[in-house]
Amino acid sequence: MPAKKKKLTLEEALARLEDITNIIESLETPLEKSLELYREGMELSVFCAETLEGAKQEIMVLQKSAEGLFERPFVQE
Repeated sequence: MPAKKKKLTLEEALARLEDITNIIESLETPLEKSLELYREGMELSVFCAETLEGAKQEIMVLQKSAEGLFERPFVQE
């Protein structure tokens, strides 16, 4: 049975993605290890996208008025 992975925060996942990018870009990493890191990076990328989408949906819910008639989509400034 595989070991359970620790639940990462968004910030931890982004930091790991940066680490992976730096390792792969170093051009000193063997192909097999680069592929392994790429797979991990793609999983982290999906996790980050899902986390951000969840936050976006939560922001929309919180912006609704007390009457429930007002909903404004999240817009990043």
